[in-house]
Amino acid sequence: MCNLYTHKSTVAEMADLFRAEPARGFNAPQETYPGYPGLVIREQHGERIIEQMVWGFPRRTVNKRTGQPNKPQPVNNLRDDRLWTFWRKQFVDSAARCLIPFTAFAEAEGEKGQMTRTWINVADQPIAAWAGLWRQTDEWGNAYSGVMCDASPELMEIHDRMPVILHPDEHATWLNAPAEEALALVRRYPADRLVIDRTDVPWFKRQAAPNERTTVV
Repeated sequence: MCNLYTHKSTVAEMADLFRAEPARGFNAPQETYPGYPGLVIREQHGERIIEQMVWGFPRRTVNKRTGQPNKPQPVNNLRDDRLWTFWRKQFVDSAARCLIPFTAFAEAEGEKGQMTRTWINVADQPIAAWAGLWRQTDEWGNAYSGVMCDASPELMEIHDRMPVILHPDEHATWLNAPAEEALALVRRYPADRLVIDRTDVPWFKRQAAPNERTTVV
């Protein structure tokens, strides 16, 4: 599960790399957490745009004790084996697919209560793209989530799942192609092109927000 990622680039740099037109009125967050704003690239009227959305689709639950609705929880990771089932309506609509730019994503390693941040970046892509879906929501406006697949064997000791990382020449296919072609891109990224950086930075180095409980669907 990916619950934290970063991109150390400006909106202008992303616009140039992804050949996208940046929207106005937002800044690029250095670190992105579930339930908070992040940036995505999507297509609109045949043109790529960079847009700020909330990371995670709102998931509604009911308090078993009171019967009242709980605050929505962000579904920030999507299982690849559910693209044809639970997420089919969005996945088959190419307009609902997006690119999630990132520099590195983090996983928690270590004993409970002492976990630290392990960062993984793409050696041959200083700014890479994670395959995602987006939709409009009543709760948070436009929101997005990233597709996850089984991790490479070399990463299994860190986590058994990893983001679906796209090669640069696959961006257009993910954004435009029929679902069958897009599905062929849902696979592991070569482990020999990933760089692992284990740190001593605590995983919970800040106070979590109330809606930061995360879900994979």
